[in-house]
Amino acid sequence: MKHLKTLLFLSLFLPAMSCVTQQPAEYPLFWTWLDYRPTMNFDSVCALMHETGIDGVMLNAPTPDDYRQAIPIAHKYGIEVYAWLWTMNLEHGRDSLVKAHPQWLSVNRNGESLANHKAYVDYYKFLCPALPEVRDYIRDKVKAYCEVEGLNGIAIDYHRLVDVVLPTTLWPRYGIVQDREYPEWDYGYHPAMIQKFREMHGYDPREQEDPSADQKWLQFRCDQVTEVANEIAGVVHAYGKKMAASPFPTPAMSRQMVRQDWGKWNLDIVFPMAYHNFYTGDVSFIADCTIDNVKTKNPSTTLYCGMTATNGPAMFDCMDAALNNGAEGIAIFTVGSLRSPEIRARFKAYADSVRTLRAQTKVNPAATGITTVQTNPFEKPVVMQAIDKRIADYTHQSADSIRAGEYTLAETYGATKRYTRVEENSGVVFDIRFYFYGGILSGWGVEPEAASFEAYQKGLQ
Repeated sequence: MKHLKTLLFLSLFLPAMSCVTQQPAEYPLFWTWLDYRPTMNFDSVCALMHETGIDGVMLNAPTPDDYRQAIPIAHKYGIEVYAWLWTMNLEHGRDSLVKAHPQWLSVNRNGESLANHKAYVDYYKFLCPALPEVRDYIRDKVKAYCEVEGLNGIAIDYHRLVDVVLPTTLWPRYGIVQDREYPEWDYGYHPAMIQKFREMHGYDPREQEDPSADQKWLQFRCDQVTEVANEIAGVVHAYGKKMAASPFPTPAMSRQMVRQDWGKWNLDIVFPMAYHNFYTGDVSFIADCTIDNVKTKNPSTTLYCGMTATNGPAMFDCMDAALNNGAEGIAIFTVGSLRSPEIRARFKAYADSVRTLRAQTKVNPAATGITTVQTNPFEKPVVMQAIDKRIADYTHQSADSIRAGEYTLAETYGATKRYTRVEENSGVVFDIRFYFYGGILSGWGVEPEAASFEAYQKGLQ
């Protein structure tokens, strides 16, 4: 088991290593997000988590009383429980609150309110963070959960605005391309936000030729979200509990994609959702995000890494990429995806080896020694192979048989770099786009140029 050997090998050389992170706090090392329902057999779920090596759970339950039922069961298995709460986006009781307070809902650049407009999915009902009554509502909600005895902490989620840019793998699902910011997805234009910004900066951002290029307006919206996060943290800490969050992959990516500047939040723990399969499909995405997060997170915050659970060997490559680049621990979405007993047993062995290493060393090694994000896509073999495979699929060839020429940079705009490349067997010209949100290679796309592809298809007839 190469991964376990790597971890144990590192322990022999830790005294000589110069790149170590701060002393980790006494938090669980391996977590999962989990939905809770009163009718579920939570005891058996906790037994499964314990057998898999999970010692922390971010639990989403409908009411505070549900936590009062669940917490003693989890603690019996040595599992800490954080309330996984949606904040800026409504969840439990969504319809009734929208009906009662439609004026609380966020507005996009076209002036469309989520009270009566759909952004991607029906459950996107984000609130306006500038409204005092919204802040009061969120604080009161958090207080109700903080009053639950035995709850270890609060983990906020959906604490942001609507995605102005979705992860690239989701674009086909909605039939969209978001290579730049478009008005229908650009939220934060509630009248209360506009008024507050005008009072601070003396102008209306909608009067700008391109509001998406206005850095003051971008930062203002991020700061409104940050203010609410830190108000929540004040409540949580006043109750003597820990404050956590599940934000987008890095502070810089989050600022651009969802107006979420989480490096400025007063968090005890952060679980950035570095879901590589939503972005590049390459595990190096996790490494890049973790390297960047070590440098840009709040220095007082303990860094974990959130990732999708994979019922196979890729799970352990993902955890290596995070732990070997500075993450203190792992959160998976979700333990139920580790379906096979063999993978769960291997996960348990991996988790136990990490705990043994931490008990010996008391520090987390940034084992690779790499402190710079790899932003050159041509140095990422997995991405390059995936692009070749996509070209091969379009031209009905095997990836080994394509004769694709050199990449030629055709255009750079926003977070996008567009290249052209000719597949010589078919004569098809391909557009290859790389997306660099927050300075991270965060997606790519391949499309055939229309005229050459049409000519190729006619030749097949």
